[in-house]
Amino acid sequence: MNAHAWSRILQVAEGFRLDDVDPASTPGYHGGKSDGARDLKSGLDELNDLQERLFAESRVGVAKDSVLLILQAMDSAGKGGIVRHVVGGVDPQGVMLTAFKAPTDEERAHDFLWRVAPRLPAPGYIGVFDRSHYEDVLIGRVRSLAPADEIERRYDAINDFEAQAAAAGTRIVKVMLHISPDEQKSRLMERLDRPDKHWKYNPGDVDERLLWDEYMAAYQTVFDRTSTAAAPWHVIPANHKWYARLAVQELLLAALQGIDPQWPAADFDVAAEKKRLAAS
Repeated sequence: MNAHAWSRILQVAEGFRLDDVDPASTPGYHGGKSDGARDLKSGLDELNDLQERLFAESRVGVAKDSVLLILQAMDSAGKGGIVRHVVGGVDPQGVMLTAFKAPTDEERAHDFLWRVAPRLPAPGYIGVFDRSHYEDVLIGRVRSLAPADEIERRYDAINDFEAQAAAAGTRIVKVMLHISPDEQKSRLMERLDRPDKHWKYNPGDVDERLLWDEYMAAYQTVFDRTSTAAAPWHVIPANHKWYARLAVQELLLAALQGIDPQWPAADFDVAAEKKRLAAS
């Protein structure tokens, strides 16, 4: 299956219902864990090549396009693993990573997109948002951190913001990693069982688990309101980490293949430089 086929299979379409997605499924892929690891490694070669071409264009000032990967999920769904095992496999010079936390007092004094806009990737770069502006219509809605009419306004503001970014040359890949409550419980328990993972554990994660249904409803509204032609959502079943990583890699490949970056042509006489170098 090629990268664009993955995109079609995982993309949120009209009538999509999150409740219909089995977090333990592997849509479009018939192999197992070992096959997924092999294909992830194989796909990394092409991902590296395309990313290096894109970054090379930025270095000589001819890049017009960029890629933005937006990762959203419940806690412990594997966002960090995506960053480490997929994005981490390419040249870090060409990656702009932002992990959005709770807004500061200064950020709260501005519109919710104020802190996001400066973090859009420059031409030639891959940007990654580990959580994003969608927190402002997810936890913002579930925890009533803003009035209902303000939450409603934000959906249209997000669509306008992303449409402008896409028109300027940013290929937006929006991903929700979908795990089950039982799988999350198992992963959180592993963090408690292992001292080397205690730093990853947040007691607040248990509080958020108690609002699981409310969060799933908030995600459904996000998909209904903000999955657009310019920036469609993709829901990836993520109980199997290996599948989620492979799927995200394929979505990034599809975006980069669509850009089709080329090695920049030399702006000097190659033959003459060879002679000069040989004589030096």
